[in-house]
Amino acid sequence: MKCCTANHTLIRHSSHPTAPNDRAPLRRSIWISLIGMALVFALALTGQAQSVTSTFAPAMPTVIVIGFVGGFISHDNPNHSEVQLAARLRQTYPAGVAVETFESYHKGRARKRVLSLLDTNHDGTLTLEEKQNARIIIYGHSWGGSAALAVARRLEKDGIPVLLTVQVDSISMFRKNDAVIPANVARAANFYQPHGLLHGQSKIRAADPARTRILGDFRFEYKAGSYSCEKYPWYDRAFVKAHTQIECDSRVWQQAESLIRSDLPSL
Repeated sequence: MKCCTANHTLIRHSSHPTAPNDRAPLRRSIWISLIGMALVFALALTGQAQSVTSTFAPAMPTVIVIGFVGGFISHDNPNHSEVQLAARLRQTYPAGVAVETFESYHKGRARKRVLSLLDTNHDGTLTLEEKQNARIIIYGHSWGGSAALAVARRLEKDGIPVLLTVQVDSISMFRKNDAVIPANVARAANFYQPHGLLHGQSKIRAADPARTRILGDFRFEYKAGSYSCEKYPWYDRAFVKAHTQIECDSRVWQQAESLIRSDLPSL
């Protein structure tokens, strides 16, 4: 009996010290689980942050409309039809359509603005998709008509398509070719008048007729008509009356605006 009792006592004493060691693996398991849950939560927050960043990334405008004024006119002079057209488009399309006007001698600035609007992630490089998704319209009067083609031609070198160009009494500036429409332009229209010291390009043609549709060369006459550009400077009325009159002719700009709106989103 003593022997057995002793053995029983030994068994109890030998098992008692190992109890804390049995609980240690359990605590380690709990800590590992907690760390794992923390990592999962951190990853979830990271993914959520990335999702928010993606959600608020700037989107490419549905259409970019660039207008060029003629001569040395300011790009925001409200007396000129090019600026008035831009204002109407902004009012009608407050979102999704980017409309901007430039002086005819700021062709480089206009091109950079187009590239900036297409570069939605602002990494300084346009992807093939960003280029192919571009929807661009360019219009202008006088030197502005020549500038419109010059920018379209530069965008062709950039590999960027243009939906439409509209020239109104286009005057070639600094020996630039304002008669040949580059192949990256899908459609082109030309409005002109044939009289006076300054008169517009009377005929445009496509560099590649398979890729560009010439909508027409639309001629306007002002010999018998009354002058309606009362807010223009006296020297315009005195020396380039017909060239100025076509810029003020609401019929011309209604047709030009109709062509531009045909490529804009449906309201």
